[in-house]
Amino acid sequence: MTALDIVIVNYNTRKDLAACLQSLVAAPPQRPHHIIVVDNASTDGSVEDVRRDFAAVRIIEMGRNAGFAAANNAGIRASASPLVLLLNSDTRVPEGALDRLCDRLEATNAIAAGPRLLDADGRPEMSWGRMLSPLTEWQQARLLTAAARGHDAARRRISALTAAERDVDWVSGACLLVRREAAVAAGLLDERYFMYEEDVDFCAALRAHGGHILFTPAAEIIHLRGRSMTNAAPRRPSYYDESHLTFYEKHSPRWVPWLRLWKRLRRRL
Repeated sequence: MTALDIVIVNYNTRKDLAACLQSLVAAPPQRPHHIIVVDNASTDGSVEDVRRDFAAVRIIEMGRNAGFAAANNAGIRASASPLVLLLNSDTRVPEGALDRLCDRLEATNAIAAGPRLLDADGRPEMSWGRMLSPLTEWQQARLLTAAARGHDAARRRISALTAAERDVDWVSGACLLVRREAAVAAGLLDERYFMYEEDVDFCAALRAHGGHILFTPAAEIIHLRGRSMTNAAPRRPSYYDESHLTFYEKHSPRWVPWLRLWKRLRRRL
């Protein structure tokens, strides 16, 4: 019996998907595991490549671009292991990272865990946070903007915030390990989210069922960030805006009129 199922959603990320799978083959987790690729109707030959080069990988073809949440749910439903890892195709997995992540989850009472994510230059990303609110979003956006502009103080702050293990409200869906039974009990990911905020919402559902979310720097994963978004077809007004409003309608509806007003004003600027 396998101990871990790794679910990777793919949409036209041929090169990244191959590199991600190759990193898992080159340094596989020590515990028995399966890899499941869920494909959202890619047209770049990525499915054919996986069939040819990674015969042990199970492929689920959605037949349409169903979005990130729905595709991950298909992978979770197809899994049978007690632990399920949701992993972006634009990640690279160093040797031992997934074993350390699983070990930390199993050593605690957490029901989901995320590692420290490093960008292509080896700098830590802010891959955990507090429950979304206008204040927490403003604080995080301010920090990330400063870091992206090269401000040393902001980068040091992110390094400090990602240096210690802690219970958090959410961890990034780029690499999210969850106990399968807990994921099912929470209702899986909300498929109203096509892309963005589904990971924060999923962690909120897990916490609502009595679970704890763990962030741990004991495991580090390389995240090249946003590759699938460059291929996301065709954009409706904004996947982010739609998901953002859906999140607040669900969790903090009193803010929705103000958010709608802000988004209208922003589009006019």
